[in-house]
Amino acid sequence: MGGIVVFLPQILLLFFFIALLEDTGYMARAAFIMDRVMGRVGLHGKAFIPLLSSFACAIPGVMATRTIENARDRLVTILVAPLMCCSALWPVYLLLAGAFIPNIQILGFIPLPALVIFCMVFLGVIAAVVMAGVFKKTLIRGETPTLILELPPYRLPTPGAVLRVMWERGLLFLKQAGTIILAISILLWALASFPRKEGATPEEQIHQSLAGRMGRVLEPVIAPLGFDWKIGIAIIGSFAAREVFVSSMGSIYGVNMTDASETADLQGRLRKEKDPATGKPFFTPLRAISLMIFYVLAMQCMSTMAVVRRETNGWKWALFQWGYMTGLAGIVSFIVWQGGRWMVWGLKKV
Repeated sequence: MGGIVVFLPQILLLFFFIALLEDTGYMARAAFIMDRVMGRVGLHGKAFIPLLSSFACAIPGVMATRTIENARDRLVTILVAPLMCCSALWPVYLLLAGAFIPNIQILGFIPLPALVIFCMVFLGVIAAVVMAGVFKKTLIRGETPTLILELPPYRLPTPGAVLRVMWERGLLFLKQAGTIILAISILLWALASFPRKEGATPEEQIHQSLAGRMGRVLEPVIAPLGFDWKIGIAIIGSFAAREVFVSSMGSIYGVNMTDASETADLQGRLRKEKDPATGKPFFTPLRAISLMIFYVLAMQCMSTMAVVRRETNGWKWALFQWGYMTGLAGIVSFIVWQGGRWMVWGLKKV
């Protein structure tokens, strides 16, 4: 239940500001200002606010697409909104970049780990722009309609109207999306908890659980991306929410993630992990970058899928979104991992 309610403050806060913008008359002006920029990539001017909102969380970003009247433009915005760097990705970036990207200064003052994280955020934006253009020219073909709207006069917001918008949209989320999120959460918990083994350590329990078995089955598929079965388990677990990747890795490596010091302990254990085939450190900067790119592009958020399902009135587009994002993540991570290994091999030969 906490996994459901945790999104409610963000949703209420988002719709509080959206209601303010609408009630003061500025929403129409923001859409008008951004229409020319968004139109260059096939998006409607009103798509700017949902995409901007998705940097906090894709769930309120998807819900904010209701301000777009054209069904095609609204659907395109929904499909690319999760590519924005939401707050759930930061724990993943900080864990991997902090542990495996060398802490050197670029141009004398830019830390390389920070630069890598910025590149991940920028990659999500570029991917959203490119995929929006692809969808508008292929699957969801159609001309972006001319933005015609009335610019209302500026006025003070009405507290009653603002609170009513927050209440109605927050209640709708809890009633409709919450039930789906709860069901999937129970399923994922069961996969990681059963069958139980008395006296087993957390690492032993997750190894012999259904999720662990699924991770080992998944390993041949994700191995070309540079991932092993342990990362596979974390990927399965983090489908509940991207930030669960950190706690999943903590469980696998026997670290109870309760504070910042435990994060440092996990980073130390990951650095000590050896590759069974070579005996060298398993996690390298290249592997860390491949994994971060996967999380930039993959749909690792069941909550967002539940909301997309509700906003599009069915599972068709939610499953399509999961498929294209997972496929895109796999392809790009494969290119980065295999291309990086090829470059390292070529340099050694030289």
